[in-house]
Amino acid sequence: MKRILLKLSGEALAGDKRTGFDEDTVRMVALQVKKLIDSGTQVGIVIGGGNFWRGRTSEHIDRTKADQIGMLATVMNCIYVSEIFRSEGMMTNILTPFEIGSFTKLFSKDRANKYFEKGMVVFFAGGTGHPYFSTDTGVVLRAVEVEADVILLAKAIDGVYSADPKVDPSAKRYDEISIDDVIAKNLQVVDMTASILARDNHMPMRVFSLNEPDSIVNSVTDPFNGTKITVD
Repeated sequence: MKRILLKLSGEALAGDKRTGFDEDTVRMVALQVKKLIDSGTQVGIVIGGGNFWRGRTSEHIDRTKADQIGMLATVMNCIYVSEIFRSEGMMTNILTPFEIGSFTKLFSKDRANKYFEKGMVVFFAGGTGHPYFSTDTGVVLRAVEVEADVILLAKAIDGVYSADPKVDPSAKRYDEISIDDVIAKNLQVVDMTASILARDNHMPMRVFSLNEPDSIVNSVTDPFNGTKITVD
């Protein structure tokens, strides 16, 4: 794969602390991404903001403002993770869909492609830049725009199941499933807007557990220990 887009949840980066950052976890991610970069794979990253903010559950704040806080949480995450990546010898840049002074660069496809060609890890922060859209939608949108080969979804679970395996012990794990079936069964791998965007733009995804050794590196190889979401 020439170019991949990796989605990390904010909660995953917090480790057992559940909020903020767990540096050992972030460094583990950095070392795996460095292996991909050293092998010639171009890597983009989107990070959620759940380790700082879940304002959508609040009854006392306007949804637009809550989503704006969430966008800023993703920027903080990207700045932190980017610096850990740099400490491991990688070049990085952060792109956002809105101006934040000198903290980030404004997103454009041309700018992202220039950074990719220079071997940089490109962080896409700030979601879509609009309220009512999640970072799930943001990662699919950016993957389509920069023509990534696949979206890698690093989760706390090792694939896509027919039901929540914590609730239903008989839940079946899929080795491969089509995006049409994901939508029809409402499996919520990503939210529905993101699923439809992936289907309409033929963007495949791979779902795997971040907690397994070298899971990010192994997610671009075959055989793959996770769930492939196909779009054909």
